Amino acid sequence: MKEELFVSGRMNNMIDPSLHIWHWQISLYLFLGGMAAGILCIAALYYIRGKEKDYFTAVRITPFLAPVLLVIGLVCLFIDLRHKLYFWQLYTNIKLQSPMSWGAWTLMVVTPVSFIWCALHIKDIFPEWNWKYKWLFALETFFNKYKKALAWVMLIYGLILGIYTGILLSAFNARPLWNTSILGPLFLASGLSAGAAVTLIISKNSTERKQFARIDLVLIGIEMFLIIHMFMGFLASTEVQIEAAKLFLGGEYTMTFWIFVVILGLLVPALLEILELGKYHIPALVSPLLVISGSLALRFIIVYAGQVSRWLY
Repeated sequence: MKEELFVSGRMNNMIDPSLHIWHWQISLYLFLGGMAAGILCIAALYYIRGKEKDYFTAVRITPFLAPVLLVIGLVCLFIDLRHKLYFWQLYTNIKLQSPMSWGAWTLMVVTPVSFIWCALHIKDIFPEWNWKYKWLFALETFFNKYKKALAWVMLIYGLILGIYTGILLSAFNARPLWNTSILGPLFLASGLSAGAAVTLIISKNSTERKQFARIDLVLIGIEMFLIIHMFMGFLASTEVQIEAAKLFLGGEYTMTFWIFVVILGLLVPALLEILELGKYHIPALVSPLLVISGSLALRFIIVYAGQVSRWLY
């Protein structure tokens, strides 16, 4: 009998199926981008609806966080790049079939728009603020004149950014956990929920806080529906999708996902917000901080678990 030895290099470091190409930078970027998108969408929506005075914090104050979040997210993307000096080549063409191209151009629009929106409301934080140069004052006058159009741009591109953070992952067919159309709406709902939670932290107006507690409850319900629907889709699909779902249904990510995302990030905040709306005294920071932490945990767990999921051989 002739004996033959077959040697595979699949288990070598950085070789499939132990391939981890996206680390904490991408997870953090997806979280920051989603939360910034949520903040900007909420601000734009309430301004367009003429509710600026009723929801002053959401429209004028909370958006000051958005440019900071977007810039930090862009720094994370830059750190993750292998060839950092060539990032500008993303802006030399547009590839409609590429989620990364969509993301790059969306960020190119939404980041300066967020800065402009903040500049239009800077006097709300610094009442004595005066523009030093006349051309800056002229720009402020111009954008104030077309503020509603600016709000529409911010709303549309904010929605695109929020959905894109999920589509960026779902476009990877080789990763069964990511390859679902649910990720786009789920990450958008999660980003909107995190944006509403930030307003809950900052706002001192009881009416505004109650309104955003209600909004957050609705968004938490949507997230729960999408998560359940995602797992139902996986379990009714092919073997690779079933194996991907098992990572959260008895597998290595079961405890972290159900405890930090579902229980602490969704169910507990929902219960606390229901109690608060029922006039029970609940510490103001607990619920929104849990929502934000759950949103962050969702991105990290999905990104890392997605790289573990694989096609069977």
